[in-house]
Amino acid sequence: MEKFKEQATQDLLESGFITQNQFDEIKTYRSLNIFSLNAELKFLLYLSVVSFTSGIGVLIYENIDTIGHIAILAVLLIVIAICFYYCFKNSKGFQKTETVFEHPVLEYLVLAANILTCIFIGYLQFQYKPFGDNYGLATLVPTLVSFFCAYYFDNKSVLTIAVTGLAAYIGLSVTPQTLLSNNDFYASESLSYSAVMLGILLILWTIYSRRIALKTHFALIFLTFALHIISIASISNMVSFDVFTWILFTVILAVSTFYFYKISYQYKAISLYIFMIIYAYVGVNVFLFKLFENIDFSEIWELFVLILPIYFISSIVLFIKLIKNFHKEITA
Repeated sequence: MEKFKEQATQDLLESGFITQNQFDEIKTYRSLNIFSLNAELKFLLYLSVVSFTSGIGVLIYENIDTIGHIAILAVLLIVIAICFYYCFKNSKGFQKTETVFEHPVLEYLVLAANILTCIFIGYLQFQYKPFGDNYGLATLVPTLVSFFCAYYFDNKSVLTIAVTGLAAYIGLSVTPQTLLSNNDFYASESLSYSAVMLGILLILWTIYSRRIALKTHFALIFLTFALHIISIASISNMVSFDVFTWILFTVILAVSTFYFYKISYQYKAISLYIFMIIYAYVGVNVFLFKLFENIDFSEIWELFVLILPIYFISSIVLFIKLIKNFHKEITA
């Protein structure tokens, strides 16, 4: 690895991208054998937050009869208040551009406070039902809190929780009412329409945020959620027996694939590009299966068995080639 780095640096010098003085400085720095523990420490902090919040949940579950509901809620509220007080006190306030805490621990303290808030509201609703039987509202409240924290403290982890909560709220809002009047299939179809609309709203919000320069670095998170939500909803309905439904969602998947193909180049996001290809590949296979499902292959099954391995091998080769070309184009 070291020889590769040295050769790469030498190539940069010979190509004129760096000066001799820069080359000497790079060589001197590498000779110090300094390495960063930043990623490892952040992972340990994240693991600590997850372990702590999970431990709170286990503690509540195992001692719910002995500790008492009021005591549990009071302790949770105190811990949440302390976390948020410390975070607000040391934050730079809301800014439209990307901001970071002076100390990385505060970023994970925001995450801990947000998760504990979700636990608090969920436990409060489960035990005392302040929102009645409206579990959708009980989901929406921590979702709104998460969105506020994500934008105020510029926290991507909290933003992920917020978008997940929003998706859960839409699912809880759509499914129960539909199940009362229809069977499972139509409930699933109704939920799929809502999922596609949510994906479109996330895309529109990304476009609007970019226009007003509001936390533009959040775009990749919104687009990733939109890609997964729209694609999964479309593919799940492409197997429908209703002709209109599978044609409609085939068109939606095709439009989504084209859009995310363009946007992956715009943001130079290889993750979007890879998942876009995977979903498109699955969609194409489902579409072909729907086209040929009424055709009798009994007379040509030997040819079909021969072609199938070639098809899958060609697909793998094409997939690798597309990824290599994409990486080459965005790094050129």
